[in-house]
Amino acid sequence: MSDLESTLLEATPRQLFINGEWCDAGGGATFAVHDPSNGGVVCRIADATAEDAARALDAAVAAQEPWAATSPRFRSEILRRAWELVLEHADDLALLMTVEMGKPLSEARGEVLYGGEFLRWFSEEAVRIHGRYGLNPEGTGQMVVSQRPVGPCYFITPWNFPLAMATRKIAPALAAGCTAVIKPPQLTPLTTLYFARLLSEAGLPPGVVNVVTATASAQVSAPILADPRLRKLSFTGSTEVGRRLLAQAADTVLRVSMELGGNAPFLIFEDADLDKAVEGALTAKFRNIGQACTAANRFIVHESLADEFATRMAIRVRGMGIGRGTEDGVVIGPLIDDDAVTKAADLVDDAVARGAVLLTGGARIERPGSFFQPTVVTAVVPGSAILREEIFGPVLAISTFSTEDEAVRLANDTEYGLISYVYTRDLARGHRMIDRLETGMMGLNAGVVSNAAAPFGGVKQSGVGREGGFEGIHEYLSTKYTFIPV
Repeated sequence: MSDLESTLLEATPRQLFINGEWCDAGGGATFAVHDPSNGGVVCRIADATAEDAARALDAAVAAQEPWAATSPRFRSEILRRAWELVLEHADDLALLMTVEMGKPLSEARGEVLYGGEFLRWFSEEAVRIHGRYGLNPEGTGQMVVSQRPVGPCYFITPWNFPLAMATRKIAPALAAGCTAVIKPPQLTPLTTLYFARLLSEAGLPPGVVNVVTATASAQVSAPILADPRLRKLSFTGSTEVGRRLLAQAADTVLRVSMELGGNAPFLIFEDADLDKAVEGALTAKFRNIGQACTAANRFIVHESLADEFATRMAIRVRGMGIGRGTEDGVVIGPLIDDDAVTKAADLVDDAVARGAVLLTGGARIERPGSFFQPTVVTAVVPGSAILREEIFGPVLAISTFSTEDEAVRLANDTEYGLISYVYTRDLARGHRMIDRLETGMMGLNAGVVSNAAAPFGGVKQSGVGREGGFEGIHEYLSTKYTFIPV
C-alpha cells in the first residue's frame, strides 16, 4: 500500500454515521475490508447490529418532518454543494474505489464524474417538483394535485459502483424531501462512508442521511423493513435477493424501487459497422471488468460476421493490460473475490464442454488476488449456462443468428430485461428493435447508455422503478389530490 493510500484511509471514516455523528457499533464489533488485488486487509470498520439499524431509522424518522419542510432551494443548494465537494475530492474517491473494489483508476475517475452528476441533476430537479390546479369537468369544484415526500427511505447498494449507486438513490430522495438510512455493501463500504462525510460538510442536517455498515445484512435490515414508519425501499443487486426483499416489503406495503439482475443481449446485424461494433462491444463487456448489471452478456452476431467479429475481439482482448487498478495501462483489474473467479471459470468450462470454442483466456490468473483472464468464447450453443446466467466477469460469449426474427427471439429468451445493445445501419430496423426487444433500456449503435438525465431501470425480473431522469424523483414522491367545492 502506497503512502498516498495510507493517508487517504486515515481520512476515511470507519464508524457508523447516525444522526450526524460518527459512532462505534454496539458492542464495538468491526469487520475487515479487503483489497481484491492482493487479498490484504485494507482496514477494519464498524459492524452494525440490529439495534444500531433501529437507531439509524429513529434518526431518519425524527429528521423527516423538518427536512420535508425545508424549501426546495435549500435542498437544491445542499445537493449542489455536495456535487462540488465530490469534484474537489475526485482523486481521493477514485483511489478509494480502486483500492476496495479493484477497478482501474481511470474507470474509477469516470465513476466519480458519473456519480456526481446525480447530485447536480437532482439539485436542479428539487426546484421543479410540479403539481396542477384546475376546475373539474362538472364545474363543481377545483382540483388541486400536489406532490409530497414519500417519507423515510432505506437504501441497500451493491459493491460494483460504490459511489454512483449511493448518489443515484440519495440525491433524488433528498431533492424530494425524504430522509434515508443507507446500508452500503460489505465488500466496498469505504466510498459511501467518505461520501457521507462530504454530505455533512455540504451542510446536510443531522439524521437526514444515516449510514450503517454491517456483515449480517439480513439481521440489520429486518428491524428497518418491519418498522411501519419506513415508507420506501430501494435496492440494487441480484434478482434472488430482490425477490426476498419484495416479499418483506409487502408486509407493510412499502414503495419499492428494484434494480436487479441483467442478461443483456448485444445484437450485431449483417449491415452493422463492424469497426464501431467492436469498439462498442469492448465498452459494453469489459467496463468495470465486466462486473456491471448493464454489461453485455450474450453477443448474438449474424452468421456472416461472427467469425470476423470473434477474431477481432480475441486480438483486442489478448492485448489488455492486467494488474492492480492503480498501475499504468491496466484495463482488467481483479474480480471482487474468489467466488467471482470460480463462477466465471465454471461458466466458461460449461460452454466449452457443450461445444463452444475458446479463443483466448478462460482461466484464473495465478497471482495474488482474484484475477481472471479476459476471455472470448465463440460458437456457444443453446442450453449453455453462460447464456442464462449473469456472468459478472470479463468473459465475452458469442452465438449466431440468421434472421431478424431469430435474433429477437434469442435476445428475449430470458427472464431478465434490463438493457440491450443493437448495431445496425438500418434505421427502420433500429426502430423495430426499440419496439420488439423486451428491455427497459437500449443502446442503438452505442456500447454505453447510462446518464443521470436518463431513466435507468428494467422490465421483467430486472426490476421495477427508475433511477435518474425526470422520472427518478417521482420514485420519492406521492401524489395528493384535494377537492375544493365552488
